[in-house]
Amino acid sequence: MASTHQPIEHQEEQPQNNYGVLLNKINDLQIVELPIPTPGPGEVQVQVKATGICGSDVHLWKYGEIGIFPVTKPQLLGHESAGIVTAVAPDVTDLRVGDRVAIEAGIPCSKCNQCMSGRYHLCPTVLFKSTPPYDGLLAKYITHPSRWLHKLPENITYEQGALLEPLSVAIAAVERVGASFGRSLLITGCGPIGLMVLAVAKAIGVSPIIITDVQPSRLEYAEKMGADYTYQVNPKLSDVDIARDIRALTLDSEGVDYSLECTGIESSFRSAIMATRDAGTCCLVGVGKNDQMLPVNNFAMREVDIRGLFRYHHTYPRAISLLASGKLQVDHLITHKFDFMEALKAFETAADYSTGAIKVQIINNN
Repeated sequence: MASTHQPIEHQEEQPQNNYGVLLNKINDLQIVELPIPTPGPGEVQVQVKATGICGSDVHLWKYGEIGIFPVTKPQLLGHESAGIVTAVAPDVTDLRVGDRVAIEAGIPCSKCNQCMSGRYHLCPTVLFKSTPPYDGLLAKYITHPSRWLHKLPENITYEQGALLEPLSVAIAAVERVGASFGRSLLITGCGPIGLMVLAVAKAIGVSPIIITDVQPSRLEYAEKMGADYTYQVNPKLSDVDIARDIRALTLDSEGVDYSLECTGIESSFRSAIMATRDAGTCCLVGVGKNDQMLPVNNFAMREVDIRGLFRYHHTYPRAISLLASGKLQVDHLITHKFDFMEALKAFETAADYSTGAIKVQIINNN
């Protein structure tokens, strides 16, 4: 009887070696040789072409944890990636070798109540690449379920494709508070996520937008991106005084309709809550300490809604459409690029504020 086994479809020139960026332990990052992965059922092999370094990657490297997820064993980092399909399992019909894709890093079960309700990002067993204990995407070759890969149109580069992950966070953040045309927004922090939020909010007509940071250079950048007001945080001022100053920038000093806290810093979260108008909405986007002291009576007695944000869902198709249309320009946030074998230098650059880095990417041209 003839065999019904179908071979894996490969590119003509098959990969000869594979390398990854491994977090061995706190402050111990290494470039290591890895086996070349073979796609299993429902999977494809991807040559990763561009990966952005997230603040969470740096935090894992420096502190060995991110939020409630501690590093428990050596693992690959990285979850902001795009690449090209180089091999396809026999049962995969929606992708072919040569397709350019963005990689959505989370792999949910697709069966639980959260998944069936459309909130697959809250799946209790989600496997999110680079969140401990799971390996990330910072390797020359990886495998991934085809269901969680998104084809890139020709006018989106691999570097832009790698920006779709933080852009997804920004889209989810703006939607989480319900920000809308002509309503005011406070963004605390001019890091990559804060600046992405600024870009998305501008694109949908949110106005005025106030953005804060401690670094004047970051505020200048935000101003060039179209922020209506910038506010430099003086660490010597109390959170009450900072909130008062921010309120003074709003109509009748009532405060902002929405606030998105993008640093995770307790004092910044407190200021954001107090700068939000009565019956407004404040959402914590940044990841900071697990336990924080908040002005409970301040928000409770003013009916300020406090919300949290955990990643995103159903954002990649819209993020791709936004970039492809040209209506959203965010690739200028990529300030530094490094070859894959210079990944350790890339991490050092991303962790050093003096470099002026906003988004550092690691590029694989081989």
